[in-house]
Amino acid sequence: MNELKYNRILLKLSGEALAGSSGFGIDVSEAEAIASRIKEVFDMGVEVAVVIGAGNIWRGKQGLDRGMDRATADHMGMLGTVMNAMALMDALERAGVYTRVQSAIEMRAVAEPYIRRRAIRHLEKGRVVIFSAGTGNPYFSTDTAAALRAMEIDANVLIKATKVDGVYDSDPKTNPDAKKFDRLSYIEVLNRRLQVMDSTAISLCMENNLPIQVLNLWDPQALLRALTGEKTGTLVTA
Repeated sequence: MNELKYNRILLKLSGEALAGSSGFGIDVSEAEAIASRIKEVFDMGVEVAVVIGAGNIWRGKQGLDRGMDRATADHMGMLGTVMNAMALMDALERAGVYTRVQSAIEMRAVAEPYIRRRAIRHLEKGRVVIFSAGTGNPYFSTDTAAALRAMEIDANVLIKATKVDGVYDSDPKTNPDAKKFDRLSYIEVLNRRLQVMDSTAISLCMENNLPIQVLNLWDPQALLRALTGEKTGTLVTA
């Protein structure tokens, strides 16, 4: 196997990744499938941290459209990410991977509080760390939480896992002529308003020169190719 390009990664997953065909809730088989992908790279010696969303449980926009308070809607989403993190932790540990869940909102009965140095130590000891509850603050997305945590743990790359094989100039599901980008700059992503991650997350990565690799996690080889520097998905850099 080729030499690893990245030794410590932060994997950003959407909540929908756990939902299966129903698009809602937690499908245990989907959690197991994601765990098997993570275990593959973990067994190669890669230190893996994960941030997962909650779109399979709660979408704050639905509440906002009915007049719900934004902070309340966002806190509900944060709690949803804890449920997803626990489901993924269970799948990983059943696969033989030691895992820790850290939460930005304290709930010591089910997760450790987020402590940066403890998270890094877990990674160094060969544990996967799942960061839940976003940043702990409303008005910030899990994309921004992923960028922030990646910076805090000194990750080499932020990997945005999707169900398409990269970034396109339009939706490839509805436009057969959509153009795929192999490489983009942060500024191009912002100027073109490409739906890679939200603008706060992109700006944070740009300011700290953290590369973003967008790939299809359900392609069995995509993550492995990315870690060895082979061409796959879309790479966003300076």
